[in-house]
Amino acid sequence: MTAGAGAGERRRLLVVDDDRALADMLGEYLERAGYLVTARETVSEGFAAARREAFDAVVLDVMLPDGDGLDLCRRIRAESDVPILMLTARGDPSDRIVGLEIGADDYLPKPFNPRELLARLRAILRRRTGPGARAETLRFGALEIDRTARVVRLEGEERAITSHQFELLWALASRAGQVLTRDALMQLVRGEDLEAFDRSIDVHVSRIRQAIEDDPRRPRRILTVRGVGYVFSRSPSSSGGAAAGGS
Repeated sequence: MTAGAGAGERRRLLVVDDDRALADMLGEYLERAGYLVTARETVSEGFAAARREAFDAVVLDVMLPDGDGLDLCRRIRAESDVPILMLTARGDPSDRIVGLEIGADDYLPKPFNPRELLARLRAILRRRTGPGARAETLRFGALEIDRTARVVRLEGEERAITSHQFELLWALASRAGQVLTRDALMQLVRGEDLEAFDRSIDVHVSRIRQAIEDDPRRPRRILTVRGVGYVFSRSPSSSGGAAAGGS
């Protein structure tokens, strides 16, 4: 599953509900509030969209035509920490309890006031992105870095890297846009000073690029800043740029 909106971008929402009239109304309301909304009607469509695209939050109905929205919540949560707001027309409070236990962030019974849903969404996003929030999953376009599971995915597929390489990638990606020297990276990853003539960082970066770059020879995610070190690009461009190159 992929990254959500960056700073200054419109947040992207996935709404999974088979009530087309409700989904259309909700989509229009949320888009007027500044969000970009993608609507899906089934468990299979919702899960495919969540894996393929970048969303900042998911609004998920419990009752769907091809399965249980609770199961979809569980499947999404197994791969992502994207905020999930559950909707239901059921009166059984056990649904709410189960939904929260399997990873939903909030729960809203139908019928609901769209203003309340918007307020709850904003509260969830503030909790996830505010100063006190601790990011355990980073997403940049098609690339997902899950620190809890220690898994890296590109286009939803796991990419094999070593534990040391994962720590190096996390150090770079969690400081996206910040140029880091080789010494700084060694301190962050091992807590040791980089030894003279030690090129192990360069070797590891090269192998990480093999795993996460579309074209490792023309990296767009991990860029080399000549004479300094490396920087993880916040928004990969079509080329490495004048200051960037291979290791």
